[in-house]
Amino acid sequence: PWYTQNEDFHRYWLDSMKEMIDKFEPDLLYSDGALPFHLYWGAEKTDDSNPYAEGLEAVSYLYNKSIEKYGENRAVYNQKERAKEVYSVGILDIEKSQLSEISSDVWQTDTCIGNWFYDVRQDYKTPGHIIEMLVDIISKNGVMLLNILQRPDGSIDKEAVYILEELEKWFKICAEAVYETEPWRVAAEGDSAVIINKFEEDRVAWRDSDFRFVKKDNFVYAYVMAAPESRVSVIKSFTENEKIKSVTLLGHGKVEFSQAFGVLTVKLPAEMPTSYTNCLKIEL
Repeated sequence: PWYTQNEDFHRYWLDSMKEMIDKFEPDLLYSDGALPFHLYWGAEKTDDSNPYAEGLEAVSYLYNKSIEKYGENRAVYNQKERAKEVYSVGILDIEKSQLSEISSDVWQTDTCIGNWFYDVRQDYKTPGHIIEMLVDIISKNGVMLLNILQRPDGSIDKEAVYILEELEKWFKICAEAVYETEPWRVAAEGDSAVIINKFEEDRVAWRDSDFRFVKKDNFVYAYVMAAPESRVSVIKSFTENEKIKSVTLLGHGKVEFSQAFGVLTVKLPAEMPTSYTNCLKIEL
């Protein structure tokens, strides 16, 4: 684009970003593309130019303002360039898709309950679909930025309210398996997986042999992606050296279990705590 080759525009963009940061003091700054003005955006690089200069200055300004306000940096910068040397200045963002494996760096999926803008003709994702996406994402060291659609007057419709209320119910049960967790040594067990393709977010037909894992302290949290009709879950990802002390079904309480050669067998109650994805808290 013409503007990425125009130094005056670069300076105008940078000044606008600084003005916005000063006025709104954002906790999150998002570039819908690469770090400006990377070659990905069409900039022409010469021997004496740095195509990242304005972008880096804007991110630095954001972080320094946050330090001034809080005594530490609490601001987050998101952008979509997948080169590590670029996204390391902030967080890698993947729009309406995700990574296929655990990443050593935290990354983000940004998605929406329907379309990016309010559209009465657009179907919304179900609460269950959103929860399954979230669980799969955090098992790989990702986070989810979820867009809730607003009408032109700023209000949200009944279906959006329903989604938020259902998510609230689920988080009351499973929040401890989301917040302050990190990836376990494996993200997943089972053959079902999301399709990694740009802007493709079809719901997965999960099986009762599918699990997603995260950990915190001496606990592994195993998300049961589909509750077995037999109400017996079998998890094969533990080793013989990982001796399990107890198993708790979040929202229910302790449940019976046995372990042989590492394989964990758990007896689940007839009535599960949530009709969405349930979670086992496994103490090692």
